[in-house]
Amino acid sequence: MEKVTLTVKGMNCEHCVNKVETALQNQNGVAKVKVNLKKGIAKVKYDETLQTIDRLISEVKAAGYEAEAVK
Repeated sequence: MEKVTLTVKGMNCEHCVNKVETALQNQNGVAKVKVNLKKGIAKVKYDETLQTIDRLISEVKAAGYEAEAVK
């Protein structure tokens, strides 16, 4: 299992947090998601054989938010 932290821009309420969490949790290979509204981040634990960081970012964008991996 791999872990990645994504910065997520555009979240401003708990509804936003739920939307991002749901978008990420519904992806194949994602084991755990924790979104922090105050910090504007999403921590994702995923199976790297089933999922990629680019696909995770794409799902956040599809939910209506900007995202990028923290290096």
